[in-house]
Amino acid sequence: MPEEIALSLSGPETRILERLRSLPAGETLADQDLVAPPELTPEVVRGSLERLRAKKLVLAAETHSSQTLLTDRGRETLPKGLPERRLWEALAAQPLPAAEARAASGLDDAEFAVAVGQLKKGGFLQLGPRLERTGALPPEGFRDEVSLASLAKGEGTIAPDAAERLVRRGLAATEHHTSRRWSPSPEGRALTLAAAGQEALGALTSVHLRGGAWKDAVLRPYDVRAQVPYLNGARTHAYLSWLREFEEILLGLGFEEGTGPLVESELINSDVLFIPQHHPARSAQDAFFVQGVDPPEPPADLLGRVAAVHEGRTVPGERKLSAGWGGKYDPAIARRLVLRSHNTPVSVRYLLRNPTPPFRMYCIGTAFRRDAIDTRHHIQFEQCEGIYGGEGVSLRDLVSLFQQLSKAAGTGEVRVKPTYFPFTEPSVEGYVKHPSLGWIEVFPGGMFRPEVLRPLGVKVPVAAWGIGVMRLAMVALGVQDIRELFSNRLDTLGESRV
Repeated sequence: MPEEIALSLSGPETRILERLRSLPAGETLADQDLVAPPELTPEVVRGSLERLRAKKLVLAAETHSSQTLLTDRGRETLPKGLPERRLWEALAAQPLPAAEARAASGLDDAEFAVAVGQLKKGGFLQLGPRLERTGALPPEGFRDEVSLASLAKGEGTIAPDAAERLVRRGLAATEHHTSRRWSPSPEGRALTLAAAGQEALGALTSVHLRGGAWKDAVLRPYDVRAQVPYLNGARTHAYLSWLREFEEILLGLGFEEGTGPLVESELINSDVLFIPQHHPARSAQDAFFVQGVDPPEPPADLLGRVAAVHEGRTVPGERKLSAGWGGKYDPAIARRLVLRSHNTPVSVRYLLRNPTPPFRMYCIGTAFRRDAIDTRHHIQFEQCEGIYGGEGVSLRDLVSLFQQLSKAAGTGEVRVKPTYFPFTEPSVEGYVKHPSLGWIEVFPGGMFRPEVLRPLGVKVPVAAWGIGVMRLAMVALGVQDIRELFSNRLDTLGESRV
């Protein structure tokens, strides 16, 4: 900026710039170093610095840091022990039925569901009529209790994946901090400042007008060099546009669209899918229960067939399918209403209406889970449910479909590994690579078990999936944070990607 161009600044801006210009080359000051009451309060300093930076008169060096700290729940859990530890110790003497194990461990329903889920995930628990310990516990204990103890002792940071697990369980929270240190820019050093004691007004008030002070006032000129905001025309949100393109891909492959209600009975949401009624994913920890609504009476014949499968009895007209989950099936649980936690109930309703193959159905709809909101998770999300069934259909066909969809969506290579789901066997998880977040799961699926298909009257193999289309869109659109897909910020929506 040529020195002869004088840019008028407010009083606080002038004082701050003068203070920064007095620094030797290479030195910087933090926000708090510039505070000088009564005029330069912290709020005035922050606002003035941002205006100076917008005028390109100062430079900011930013340092970002984060710290994971225990929450109140984490501190309360420490003396009692994690739910999985308490259940593990309750099963030390002998295997126990679920109700007795819950009572012996002193856990409430939500804690018991968490404990079962954690032990099962770690390979420490065998589900059945009785809960039984399996595998050997590492000498240091469960991984989450080791991480929790490290945080409590103040032993520094823990691994990012360990911190993420504790945050998802509500035992810890991550605080992010940004600190700035300021210095004058070359333009700021060369700028000619107003003479001492001369104050330029940025706006005239009624006091100036009534008293005539405006006649002698020095008015701050407009900075004609300042950039004006760029205005975009109206257009469809990029995520919605991408969803429509993805639907066109599925329609082009011969799939038809299916629909279903957002509020479902647990019979359709979970029981038909052979998910045990004590499964942790069905607890208040993961599901949104709907109260104050009278649930419709489920079809008696379907309820009877599903009960037979869960209890290990023979379904009428079928051979015995499995030993079931043990215990007594509870119709009262089946009648409870929840916000659907996945879109597989749409497939269940489709097969109930159309039990004769071939099957090619998809549904892109909303599901709800009690999840910790972060870059890859949200309590409300879109899921692309689908089924592909007929004589000779196998897991090979499902993996091939995932590869076709990823190629058509522009998300590249798919890596597949085996996994476990209660309602499919065999089951797989397909991953695609995000440019910043690495490999993320977007293609879970598998072959519906006979325990799912036979009560619905289906006699042929059916492949099923629940594609995480929001994560797939993150890869395709280059989005770093899943929350951007819900954004209504104009500065974000004005960009080319979202």
